[in-house]
Amino acid sequence: MKQSKIKNLLLFFSFILVLISINSFSINEINSEKIYTVAKDGTGDFQTVQEAIDAVGNGLQTTTKIFIKKGTYREKVTVPATKGPIIFEGESLTETIIINNDFASKKNAEGKEFGTTGSSTIFIFSNDFSAKNITFQNDAGKVGQAVAVLITSDRVIFENCRFIGFQDTLYLKGQQDDPSKTKEVRSYFKNCYIEGTTDFIFGAATAVFQNCEIFAKESATYLTAASTPEGKKYGFVFIDCKITGDANPQSVYLGRPWRPFAKTVFINTEISDVINPEGWHNWNKPDAEKTTFYGEFNSKGMGANSEKRVAWSHQLSKKEAKEYSIKNILSGNDNWNFKIK
Repeated sequence: MKQSKIKNLLLFFSFILVLISINSFSINEINSEKIYTVAKDGTGDFQTVQEAIDAVGNGLQTTTKIFIKKGTYREKVTVPATKGPIIFEGESLTETIIINNDFASKKNAEGKEFGTTGSSTIFIFSNDFSAKNITFQNDAGKVGQAVAVLITSDRVIFENCRFIGFQDTLYLKGQQDDPSKTKEVRSYFKNCYIEGTTDFIFGAATAVFQNCEIFAKESATYLTAASTPEGKKYGFVFIDCKITGDANPQSVYLGRPWRPFAKTVFINTEISDVINPEGWHNWNKPDAEKTTFYGEFNSKGMGANSEKRVAWSHQLSKKEAKEYSIKNILSGNDNWNFKIK
């Protein structure tokens, strides 16, 4: 009887040790962060960005960091919706470049035109994607729509990144074709540089640009073309940004409405003389003036004079401007913590 009790106790403690071991392993897996390195010269885990993305397991809850060494990575990149949280970190802002040259009217291998959507250098379909210290570029040139980055997902962050192109550089596509219009699609850009010519920040998502430089290249016409879904409180919001460029003086508009209900607001923005005194354009759609919300608060610089702004735009009061805090705009129902880890 005594030996039987001892044997049972030993079995019991062995079982407890197994449970502890399994639990510890699970905790380590939850808190761990997988890191891949991409290097063109073969010194990393992969030589292309896409290979690294493909290696990330589907449905992971843990974050995967993809460290990208200096180099020009000429490839077309897709981050599928099935992937878990991914962070791109470049070794150098100006020397880590993801680039391609497709454009809307260019034909693919099947003889079909890429279209605006298909022209993108990188497609971001997964939630909780982040990037820092990287240049994203489409160098197709002055050939019409040629997207550098396209985003359809939620909780996306770019910090200290550059977006370079001509027409339609940054496509915040969101879910504008979703009839329910209920899904949150939010992006946060901090200390970034975005350049282009026509409608080079456009789409349906909710996005905050903080401390960013918006550069209107020669022959530029419109900075933004929002297509904010009806019922959304915020569209594109620029906070403490700077509008510069080498376009002709007074030749560029702050924005025009791609679709009705477009929303774009500039808070504490330094505006150069490239901006047309009227500020905003209705895209030859007078009815859009009734549904859009285009506003400014405390604009500064040579292009900031509000006296000649179109009558259907808004100069916000201090009380109204306070509603445009980053937290109010981005927190959402899930209280998103919009910071790169």
